[in-house]
Amino acid sequence: MFFFPRCQLGVVAVSFLATAIPTTRAFQIGSPLTKRAHPFALASAVATPPSTAAPDGMVYDCDENGNFITVPLCNDEECRASLDVRIHGNWYDLSGWRKAHPSGSHWIDMYDGRDATEVMDAFHTKRGREMYSRLPKSDPKTVSMLSTTVPSDTDVQMAFRDLRAELESDGWWDRDLFVEAKLLAILGSLAVGAVLTAHDAPALSIMLTSLTFTNAGWIGHDYIHGVDKFCEKMRMLSPTVCGISPTWWSDKHNKHHAHTNQMGVDDDIAAGPLLYTYAPDPSRDSPFRRFQHYTFFLPFSLLFALWRVRSFQTVIQSIEEKRPQAKEELYSLLTHYFVVLTFLPTHVWVPAVFISGLMSAIIVTPTHQSDFFFNEKQEDWVSAQFTSTRNAVLTNPFSTWLWGGMQYQLEHHLFPSMPRAKYPELRPILKQFASEHGLTYLESGEFEILEMNWELYKEVAKADPVVGAPTMTFSSLEEKVSADLQSA
Repeated sequence: MFFFPRCQLGVVAVSFLATAIPTTRAFQIGSPLTKRAHPFALASAVATPPSTAAPDGMVYDCDENGNFITVPLCNDEECRASLDVRIHGNWYDLSGWRKAHPSGSHWIDMYDGRDATEVMDAFHTKRGREMYSRLPKSDPKTVSMLSTTVPSDTDVQMAFRDLRAELESDGWWDRDLFVEAKLLAILGSLAVGAVLTAHDAPALSIMLTSLTFTNAGWIGHDYIHGVDKFCEKMRMLSPTVCGISPTWWSDKHNKHHAHTNQMGVDDDIAAGPLLYTYAPDPSRDSPFRRFQHYTFFLPFSLLFALWRVRSFQTVIQSIEEKRPQAKEELYSLLTHYFVVLTFLPTHVWVPAVFISGLMSAIIVTPTHQSDFFFNEKQEDWVSAQFTSTRNAVLTNPFSTWLWGGMQYQLEHHLFPSMPRAKYPELRPILKQFASEHGLTYLESGEFEILEMNWELYKEVAKADPVVGAPTMTFSSLEEKVSADLQSA
């Protein structure tokens, strides 16, 4: 059977329309060529169609230069034009709805043809989750086809959903306002102390300002994740006190939650050029890698400064895209810098930004980087969190306060919208869950986990680059620095 390629059909249509409408834009018919060429150039750019049928299993198409080529005939799943996502066992066609998603269409696109139950539940309010049933259902034929290719929900996933429902019914998302008032009072005291000592004791003011920024980051992190009304009101604490945009943070950080330790997707995995967590491809290598275990504190210190720059970039883009609360975020960021520049000398607040970045990076990096890295999508999100996330067992009240709840990294990853004050009580429940379902609850002492992270940087610094890396799942330090990753 002779196949008339989409690009040639597009040429016929475009040639006709170009005559009728000279000012028309290039039409997106389906070929790469038609997506960017001028319509008048299109007709002359395409070669004469072949007169013979394409070989079995192949069809004719056009390359970028308008030349006819043969390409494999796609199957039903590859040719699927709808965007289908499974939530609690039901398939929904989100093709038309994706652009209306408040947090951006990219979140929907990432789960095309996949189960998104745990991620959807983790980031949405109860009211939002009740709206699942109102989403458009996928075509029955599409559901039938996807059911044969997409893995079924595992026993771990189903048990986790039951656990979440039980915790929710028991009030685990109810926020203790007394605890929040205490945390905010400590934050306020640090800020006032930093201002009062800024001129007479600048060294002390630098440390107090650093602690203010770091503590505000952890509190703001909790509020941005939160789904209760109190968090909605406190969402602007992060940009106002530590200069970090909630929209930028949500876009970056929620991707880390949804695709934890997935190489090429999770931005929290250091991949150069100043810091590497696995042996890189030669094309992505850097001379700095050889010394990274001695210089890691430098990129760590840049963390908050980089976040501040990206916050402004994201807010400006968000205003152009008319995303919710974009202008409010901009006003909050401007308020932050007005207060900082008014009450703190440059020699106080600038060093404080770098010190707070160092403290924050030291806390957040070891809870993931010493464990599983994935080079492919993880369909069982729950099990992936257990294998890629490690808690820190702290030894004193100051560390407990300074870590800001991040010592309970697994609890936070599984239930990011739960108030962090609930995590200590949740810990034994998750330990029991892990034991009952053959999972490992990873945790190490606060100094042990820091040493593990440093050892990772040291071993990766000594490793030879690996052509094609990353290529697979790494489950140990030895695999991350192996010179034979592709055959491991």
